[in-house]
Amino acid sequence: MITLGMFHMIGIVLTLLLIAGVGVWSGRKVKSAGDFAIGGGRSTAFMVAGAIIGTLVGGSTTVATSQLAFTHGFSALWFSLGAGIGCLLQALFFVRPMRRSGQLTLQQMIQCEYGPRAGFFSSVLGMAGIFLNIVAQLLSAMALLSAVLPMPKMACALLVAVLMVCYVIFGGMKGASAIGVIKTILLYACSILCVGIVFAQCGSFGSLFAALPRGESFGLFARGIGVDGGAALSLMLGVLSTQTYAQSVLSAKSDRSAVRGALVSAVLVPPIGLGAVLIGLYMRTAFPTMEAAQSFPQFLLLYLPDFWAGVFLAVLLIAIVGCGAGLTLGISSIITNNLYVRISPRADERRKLLVNRVSVATVLLVAVIFTAGDLQSVILNWSFMSMGLRGAVVFLPLCGALFLPGRIPSQFAIASIIVGPICVLLGELFLQLPFDSLFLGMFANCAMMLAGYMVRRTKKACIH
Repeated sequence: MITLGMFHMIGIVLTLLLIAGVGVWSGRKVKSAGDFAIGGGRSTAFMVAGAIIGTLVGGSTTVATSQLAFTHGFSALWFSLGAGIGCLLQALFFVRPMRRSGQLTLQQMIQCEYGPRAGFFSSVLGMAGIFLNIVAQLLSAMALLSAVLPMPKMACALLVAVLMVCYVIFGGMKGASAIGVIKTILLYACSILCVGIVFAQCGSFGSLFAALPRGESFGLFARGIGVDGGAALSLMLGVLSTQTYAQSVLSAKSDRSAVRGALVSAVLVPPIGLGAVLIGLYMRTAFPTMEAAQSFPQFLLLYLPDFWAGVFLAVLLIAIVGCGAGLTLGISSIITNNLYVRISPRADERRKLLVNRVSVATVLLVAVIFTAGDLQSVILNWSFMSMGLRGAVVFLPLCGALFLPGRIPSQFAIASIIVGPICVLLGELFLQLPFDSLFLGMFANCAMMLAGYMVRRTKKACIH
């Protein structure tokens, strides 16, 4: 472990103070649950992009991508590449129908079409998928902080959870958007500088290419098309099925701003992941016995001047904190708008705001307790499984609600919501499949929704 010096600490503290100041300033403008959830519906395209990138680009896109690249090369790029494709699909096909629905959550959109039971099951199961990615962020933070601080890993997780609460609980979507813009700028500066250092150390990409096994390190499908193809599909569907990213486009002041924000995100997310991949590959050549999860933070400490290493370590921490906090914000919105209103339908805006904030703190506390288990595995696998579960729960019922209203009976949509994630979990935990279990879940989803469509169509034909 490299000991942090004075200039490291100055860089870290100044960066954290900047971000904290923006979060507190944003929080002063939050007066209602609507302000908290979608920023009052006044976000510009850059603020929308900041919110999406701020929650997409976290520990999975940086620390975890570098870890997987260290062991499996360019196949680690699928998290950021799949996320970018998901943002593109969101901009082209989903933004306008989502905004026309007039709802605050994806689960409300499903509920309006298929009834309260569909809304309830999609809320609970969707939250489970999001929760797994919060765990992935905490694991990334534990890897980052344990590289620079002599702290127990559980203490690292608790510290990061507290930072996540501070990040979002005072500012909601306003805080996530404003901080996301700053974080994106700093992450790009970090990626460009680090890639420059990698090539300065290697001399050229050819030298890096020659130093590593070609098939294993430089193929996008190094782990097999079934596995890496499933990872790509998980990200695409996960982005389209996650409340946090929907909240970002719903917070826009117009459809045009929402579409532009999603398009900007589609362009800006993949290069950050590419930078993390190159760092992981280089650290494998330079330090082949290093713990893979430490490759990104150790690179910063070894190759950057102390002050800038401190700044970018803080940026990495903020990336992880922002991603986890944004995902937690999505869960809190589902709890407030889909579950709490069932218990207290007459709750006023102040009460809903309180429930939002309490939900954020509670979810993060449970996530910290969850990390106390033996979860030392490839961090990115948690993120892939999280995205896949969300897609298996929400994607096809959401498509039915937005694009095929009135054409699929509610009982078939509810069956799809329940059976899809069960198949994913069965495939992941009990079946030795040669492909990602998401394919099994989506097959079950398609079967249920298609059966419902055919039943409704047959009934209409009989009537006429």
